Amino acid sequence: MTATRASTVAGLVTVTAWGSAFVGIRAAGEALSPGPLALGRLIVSTAVLGAIALSRRDPLPGRRDLGAIALYGVLWLTIYSIALNAAEQRVDAGTAAMIINTGPILIAILAGFLLHEGFPPRLFAGCAVAFGGCMIIGLASSRSGPDAGLGLLLLTIAAVAYALAVIVQKSVLARVTAFQVTWLGCAAATIACLPFAPGLAAEAAHAGSTAIGWTVYLGLVPTALGFVTWNFALRRATAGQMASLTYLIPVVAILLGWALLGETPPLIAVAGGALCLIGVSIASRRSRAQERERGGRSADRFGGVGDDPLA
Repeated sequence: MTATRASTVAGLVTVTAWGSAFVGIRAAGEALSPGPLALGRLIVSTAVLGAIALSRRDPLPGRRDLGAIALYGVLWLTIYSIALNAAEQRVDAGTAAMIINTGPILIAILAGFLLHEGFPPRLFAGCAVAFGGCMIIGLASSRSGPDAGLGLLLLTIAAVAYALAVIVQKSVLARVTAFQVTWLGCAAATIACLPFAPGLAAEAAHAGSTAIGWTVYLGLVPTALGFVTWNFALRRATAGQMASLTYLIPVVAILLGWALLGETPPLIAVAGGALCLIGVSIASRRSRAQERERGGRSADRFGGVGDDPLA
């Protein structure tokens, strides 16, 4: 399998896992408050990834990379998660996915300046089309409420933290494996969330099996699996390209919200989903010259990471 195809497959696994997270957060959030929920899922993911890390016995990255990984973990798995958890108690899954998906545009812009990825016209055109689809989905499925304004503010904070985290993450992945970036990031975020431990203990004692089950699921699938596959893909593609792929997340969130939470999407949301698909298709295309150049570099890089599927 080529590096490009491997990154695409891994990215699609991530999109599916993260799309389901919007549903899981809303379901678990009925019994657990934002901070304890973030800590609960991190404990699960860190325990699982830590056990794998002990069996692998990989040497730790250098001090500079450890600091960058910790920053990414706190930005994404602490600040982003808590802000998103709190926001989803105030807005529906569709609106949350719509606002969060301003993040890929921020990532593409920051990557152009800070990572020297440039500003490919196809990428930004595709992002614009896909974001239009997200807007349609969000507007069609959103519901106003007394706390909607605070929910939108929290989602904006989450989107900015997410964008910054990806830029930090991408720079580290040039030297550190996808697995190590994931588990060390989770460990750093778990430490940052420890002040919520008393709240988690108190709320978990009264939470039903459904909330606990969703928390475990969030730790295993969207966090542990989703971030390993994301880091795997991000190591082999540009930050802008991977960010554009996340525009499929609202489509997954809407479909699962419909199937599992009974949040029936309006018909116009179907048109929004189609625009998301079209936009991602546009953003992921490259010119023939770019394909030849990228293919040579990717083949060398893919061949250099060995046979480790978690590299």
